[in-house]
Amino acid sequence: MLKWVLPVGLAGAAALLPALAAPAAERAVPIPAPAQDVTGGKGEQVAVLAGGCFWGMEAVFQSVKGVHSVTSGFAGGSKASASYGQVSTERTGHAEAVRIVYDPRKVSYGTLLRVYFSVAHDPTQLNRQGPDVGPSYRSAIFPQDDAQRRVATAYLAQLGRAGAWKKPIVTKIETGAFYPAEAYHQDFFWRNPTHPYIVRWDKPKVAAFRNAFPQLAN
Repeated sequence: MLKWVLPVGLAGAAALLPALAAPAAERAVPIPAPAQDVTGGKGEQVAVLAGGCFWGMEAVFQSVKGVHSVTSGFAGGSKASASYGQVSTERTGHAEAVRIVYDPRKVSYGTLLRVYFSVAHDPTQLNRQGPDVGPSYRSAIFPQDDAQRRVATAYLAQLGRAGAWKKPIVTKIETGAFYPAEAYHQDFFWRNPTHPYIVRWDKPKVAAFRNAFPQLAN
């Protein structure tokens, strides 16, 4: 996994970074708001989304107004295999994912999906995101109830018709419990601002979110 094999120092990483192609998720893709959305939610709501390395996904959604907390973790596999070491073998069925706790009075599920598709990751990459390759980096939505499932399904169809990407969207709607990752993965973006992976892949992603959705940025 590239994020672990990159040199620790930025100087050492500098020679490698130009050789890495910039991922599409570093630039927000203009897409329409969802035609359908979840309504009537009371109290805190939860969304679980997978879209590549959870470090950047976590940082993007932590930057959204109305989001109370974001946890990095795994979804799609068993509790027994929900550890970073096991998931990295690509044999657990897990995807790196984030659990987003949000206030539906301030930000809707549909709006979170719009950020997810537009800038948090590239939904056209199959079993990878940027430099990270394998099914644990797949694009997947884990609805928490029937309403979320309906909205996610409808939005996938809407985006497919909109043709915002040259390649087809490969995002799947899946089921499975969410399990938090190890403590050292939580808030990684904010605690490690000079880490080469964060500098190369995730800081541009967060900046792209703030530029594209200034009204949503906290």
